Amino acid sequence: MTDNYVFGWHAVEAVLKREPDRLQQVWIQTGRQDKRVKSITDSLDELGVRWSVVHRKELDERVAGVHQGVVAAVSESREWSEDDLLAHMASPGVTPFLLILDGVTDPHNLGACMRTADAVGVQAVVVPKDKSASLTPVARKVACGAAETVPLVRVTNLARFLRSLQDAGVWLIGTAGEAAGTLYEADFRGPVALVMGAEGKGMRRLTREHCDLLVKIPMLGHVDSLNVSVATGVCLYEALRQRLA
Repeated sequence: MTDNYVFGWHAVEAVLKREPDRLQQVWIQTGRQDKRVKSITDSLDELGVRWSVVHRKELDERVAGVHQGVVAAVSESREWSEDDLLAHMASPGVTPFLLILDGVTDPHNLGACMRTADAVGVQAVVVPKDKSASLTPVARKVACGAAETVPLVRVTNLARFLRSLQDAGVWLIGTAGEAAGTLYEADFRGPVALVMGAEGKGMRRLTREHCDLLVKIPMLGHVDSLNVSVATGVCLYEALRQRLA
């Protein structure tokens, strides 16, 4: 297996639509003859990308996960650098809206966070280079194409990058169970970055210290925390609600 595979219909279609030059070869499970398959194979023929129909066993051997009958070999996507993101933020008419994940190591959670980030209009997802999940085929599959639309920025020193964001006028709102105020008391309408901690442990100390504001999600039941991707969805949609208003 290799990290240079994308699988699942949404993920493959996203590459085909947005970064077709990355496609190297596509394999489709035998028995699929619907309009969706024909649309994709017609596009691949126009691009001159090789594709073939194979038995499911061959797809199972290429990737681990529910491939839905389609696997694509792709070249590496170009991740944004810190400078790329800062330059984008400085562009005319851009009001920064970022998601920062401090130590999220589960690729399923990263993919789910990327999918929600795309849905609410987040401009980039920032993660530390160390102790963080990368865009594996599983993460891309869970993201349902969002990994091809939302830039992932991997930074060497997260605390230093947070200071750069603050210098650029971005308000950093972090989540912590012990925070005094709730999510619904925070103001997400301006240049803002939502900072989410790792599964279980939450944010690291230095990350927490760099936040301008800490908030919590109200929890009224017996469970005292949410999965990080669920919590991220709750927070991002409150941010979107305010930004739309």
